[in-house]
Amino acid sequence: MNEYVLNHPLITHKLAILRDENTSTKKFREVVTEIAALLCYEATRDARLEEVEIETPIAKMKTGKVREDNYAVIPILRAGLGMVHGIINVMPNAKVGHIGLYRDEDSYLPVEYYYKVPENIEDKVAMIVDPMLATGGSVLATIDKLKKDGVEHIKFLCIVAAPEGIEVIESHHPDVQIYCAVVDKGLNANKYITPGLGDAGDRIFGTK
Repeated sequence: MNEYVLNHPLITHKLAILRDENTSTKKFREVVTEIAALLCYEATRDARLEEVEIETPIAKMKTGKVREDNYAVIPILRAGLGMVHGIINVMPNAKVGHIGLYRDEDSYLPVEYYYKVPENIEDKVAMIVDPMLATGGSVLATIDKLKKDGVEHIKFLCIVAAPEGIEVIESHHPDVQIYCAVVDKGLNANKYITPGLGDAGDRIFGTK
């Protein structure tokens, strides 16, 4: 299994803020950004370092640096946009692509309406971001699209995941690593994560 759950008191604390229906739009955005940065920290634990020589105020030394532009952040529109700043705050030279998908309310299947990714995407580590992993349909469609473009190294970062969504991703793409802040109980009759935190996109952009 390629599932990594951030089990940490700070994460639990920040999730409590996100889950609270009384949390303001401003605060919700801030906490999503903070958790995204922590997820990025974990997802890049295996990042390769290139040896460089620098000079400190005391002496010359050899150390390592990450080639940030080897990474591409791919938010699933629109909620995924809320996580982008948290990641590029940590890796400011990472490239950013976008994929637009919405869920058909009758079939619950994803419908693509926009797709643009950085050049040479096939040579990069693609980090798909979306705050919620519910049915897994949108993430599955995004992974399929990226693999069709030749991307071999894919990670998925989310804040709240449902077991059903994790199972879908792992059954279709066992090579894709999943990083999440928490795994909730499951989906309700309307395919929303419970207890969840509501519609992340609406709460990030203040549309409800």
